[in-house]
Amino acid sequence: MTGGPQVTDWRASATVAMLRRRAALLDAARRFFAARAVLEVDTPLVVNAPVTDVHIHSARVTFTDATGGSARQYFLHTSPEYAMKRLLAGGVGDIYQICHVVRGLERGRLHNAEFTLIEWYRLGWTLDALMDEVDALVRELLGARAGGRASTRVSYRQAFLQQLGIDPFSASMQELTAAARAAGFTGASDDRDELLELLMSVRVGPELGRGALTFVYGYPASQAALARLDPADRRAAQRFELYCEGIELANGFHELADAREQRARFEHDIAERRRLALCTAALDERLLAALEAGLPECCGVALGFDRLVMLAEGAGRIDDVLSFPIERA
Repeated sequence: MTGGPQVTDWRASATVAMLRRRAALLDAARRFFAARAVLEVDTPLVVNAPVTDVHIHSARVTFTDATGGSARQYFLHTSPEYAMKRLLAGGVGDIYQICHVVRGLERGRLHNAEFTLIEWYRLGWTLDALMDEVDALVRELLGARAGGRASTRVSYRQAFLQQLGIDPFSASMQELTAAARAAGFTGASDDRDELLELLMSVRVGPELGRGALTFVYGYPASQAALARLDPADRRAAQRFELYCEGIELANGFHELADAREQRARFEHDIAERRRLALCTAALDERLLAALEAGLPECCGVALGFDRLVMLAEGAGRIDDVLSFPIERA
């Protein structure tokens, strides 16, 4: 029989041994949460409303009726956060989820468009307590690779001062632009956060967590997303990220419960997306209604499972721990 494409890459790129080790780590994560009485939940992959964050790009999907005539657009979730918060507002208590998420325009040594997140929420916890639990889970899953690693915590401001000698809260645009150019940025930007994000990704972040698990906290208020602002310093958000060997593993918030403030942030994001000629969509009114009904005091975090597997295995690329990277999916 002839004709049709010649498929030569049907085998999984990850070895059978790797697949078994991934499964063992997922089992260990579930035991970790079961021992702490955190409930596993399952929320939809296909959602009605995407995130508004200008740095995250949602994949669109279109469903048609049987005749192919009527069509309706949906999105693949980039995180289960919105749906999980609706469950929290409904009174479900402490919850976690292990799921695939999809983010467009992300591909590289540490990025695949589809990847696995472990996301969880703790009611009545402080951000410090959540960092302690993230530390415990990561050490559990890294096993011997955790070794004698220290656990360190550094503010976002301190990290910039240590690596670049720049105060991210008071540096002028000229100083940030000069630092970006020194880091290889050849474009032009009048967006302060764009420059800070660039410097964090190429200069500051890659130096964090060397021989340690390093939590960076106190991100700029303009990068709060769905986090509360620090009542002691309104320039900063109650948000942290975890780095290990220069790799960002987790992103956590003291969750914003104010529906009015969250709507204002979403609307600001939409305006920015329009300015940047990015796709826009309607806000997630169901999430905003849940916040209006009352989100309990809580902290939440998302942990990149595939990157953690990379570290546990000593792998150099995310492709090494995936069965089928996006090009072969």
